[in-house]
Formats: sequence, C-alpha cells, structure tokens
Amino acid sequence: MKRQNVRTLALIICTFSYLLIGASVFDALESRQENSQKKQLDLRKFELLRKYNLSRTGFDELEKVVLQLKPHKSGVQWKFAGSFYFAITVITTIGYGHAAPSTDAGKAFCMCYALLGIPLTLVMFQSVGERINTFVRFLLHKTKKCLGMRHTEVSMANMVTIGFFACMSTLCVGAVAFSRYEGWSFFHAYYYCFITLTTIGFGDYVALQKDNALQNNPNYVAFSFVYILTGLTVIGAFLNLVVLRFLTMNAEDERRDKEERALLSREKKRGPGPGTIPGHCHPGSGHAAPVTRMDPEPEGRRRGLRDVYAEVLHFQTMCSCLWYRSREKLVVLPQDLSFTEALMEQGDVSPGDFFGPGVSGCVCSPHRCSAISCMSTDLHSITPFSLCTLRRSSV
Repeated sequence: MKRQNVRTLALIICTFSYLLIGASVFDALESRQENSQKKQLDLRKFELLRKYNLSRTGFDELEKVVLQLKPHKSGVQWKFAGSFYFAITVITTIGYGHAAPSTDAGKAFCMCYALLGIPLTLVMFQSVGERINTFVRFLLHKTKKCLGMRHTEVSMANMVTIGFFACMSTLCVGAVAFSRYEGWSFFHAYYYCFITLTTIGFGDYVALQKDNALQNNPNYVAFSFVYILTGLTVIGAFLNLVVLRFLTMNAEDERRDKEERALLSREKKRGPGPGTIPGHCHPGSGHAAPVTRMDPEPEGRRRGLRDVYAEVLHFQTMCSCLWYRSREKLVVLPQDLSFTEALMEQGDVSPGDFFGPGVSGCVCSPHRCSAISCMSTDLHSITPFSLCTLRRSSV
C-alpha cells in the first residue's frame, strides 16, 4: 500500500477519533450545566408570566421582539465602521453572527463577496506568513553568527519555538487590551482572542459591542481592526510553518515515486543480461562492466537496505555492492538512514570490510562488489572518508 494512502487513511481515523474524544469531553463538561440553566430559565419564565399576567402566546411574541432587538442594543451596525468590521468577519471566516444582512440584495452580495474574498484572504495570509518566516529565519541566522555559535543553521525546531512564543505573546497582548476595554476577565478576553484568531468565531464574546463603541470610540475601533488582522497574520505564519509542511508530504512522495519509476524504466531499457546488473563501470572508464547478481541475503541482514533510489538521487553515486535484487524486486533503504548507518546495521559488518579499497578501485571490500556504479559520465570516485561522512539531505 502506498505511503500516501496509508497516511490519508491514518489521518481520517485520527480525525474521527479526535471528534469522538471531543464529543465525550464536551458532553461530560457541559450537559449538566445546560440542564441546570434550562430549569432556571423555565422557572424565571413562569415567574414573569404570573407576575405580569401574560399568556404564553403574548410571552412568545415578546420573546421574538427581544431577540430581534438584540443586535441593535449595541448601537448602529451598518455605518462604515460597522460594515468594515462585518467585512473582516466575512473574508476571514470569523463570522461572529453579531450582525447579518437583512435584505435579499445584502445577502446576495455577501455570498458573492465571500466567494472571492475568502480565497484571496487565505492566499494573502499564507504569502505574508511565508515572508515573515523567511525574515525571522534570516534574523536568527545573523544572530547566531554574531554570537559566534558553531552551528548557525536555523532548524525547524528553532522556527517552531519562535512561532509558538509569537502566537502566545499576540494572544496575551490582546487579552490585556480587551479585558480593559470590554470589562472582561483576563481568561475570557484570552478566550475571545483565541476564538477570533483561529477564525472559530462563536459570537458569545464580540468586541466593539459595548457603549456604542463603533461610533464613539474610533481609537479602540482602529486598534481592534489592526489587532485582528495582525494576529491572523501571526497565526498564519505559524500554521504556514507547521501545517503546510505536512500538506506537501503527499506531493513530495508522488514526485519521489515518479523519479523511482523513471529510474526503473531506464534500467529496464538497458536490457540486463541473465544474472547480471547493467550500468556499473570502473571509475575513470566509460565502459560498463557487468556485475554478477548477488544471492539474496538472509532476511535479518536485508532489513536495513531499503530505499536505494531515494539515496541515489541525493548521493549521485553508489557502490555496486548496494545495488542488488531480492526476489526479483529491488529492496530499498529507510528514508531516515544514510548508507553508512544502514551498512553498520548489519551484524557481521565492520567499517573495514566495506571501506577498504579493492582491486577494482572500489572503496568497498572486493568480496562485496567489483566496481563503482556510473550514474553519469563525469562522476568522481568515492573516497572512504567522503563515503563515511556523506549523509542524505532532509526530505
């Protein structure tokens, strides 16, 4: 089964398992509180019906009016500032639900506006996030150089750590500001920032809905707009760093499989003779020398020799002792091992057995192979030191 199919199936299973776990936890945490609130509201409703001598029909009509008045309680929503706020919640898919178009023309325009605005915004945040990551990587590299560190390369762990602390700092700054302006507790303000910047947008907490702030407090309005857009950019940069790496794994595997199939196709077209493997030549000579196919190794020793093709693409040269077939199929090296590590996995192999120069000029033992594989016409022979120190680049 292909790795891409296995990965997709595993992701589907993990997602549904995660949903089941979430449903169970929310059920345990919220269901009892929901029942308690429902009983309290029913009791309060009965008290109001008796106190004001209202019929159930009259109470239902009054309830509808109160619900319709709720958006207007926060002040005018459809002036330019409120409309800009609504447009942000549409194209960023936050969707608080605090305001919604009431006319058919407004609803039709909202659908068309979102159809173009959502992909545009996603691409914009992804692009800006990628630029931010590149700039941060450059700054971190320069900082390591200035500090005189031996290893100045910026690793993925460095970037993930910086991105995580940047996200936490953004959430904390927003929580402090909104707790002050809205009168929320720090925890509730932090919850609002998290729900907003992850574009969940429940709408249970919405900024700019207090004391007609959209019309009376332009500084707070400007801060809110800038914070939401900046916070989404920071979150987008972090997701670009972490999530998109996994999204490209299938594409990379498909590309690697295509290269392996092309290499196999070229080998088949060369028409190997019985019991020989084509394409091997002595260093410095342009004539290919047939190499006798090795007998299948015991299962325990074969386990480490996998993914030959992926290694060839990175090393460009490969010793013929590693190019062999087992049960008419080429066995391949694991992607997380280099050649030397895979060779050392074999129990009866020592570095001297493989890296002593033989009579054919190969760096391997003469018992293992007879020549160096020629992957192109201008390749240089491998030295024992370089073979020991080569490592496959990260995929």
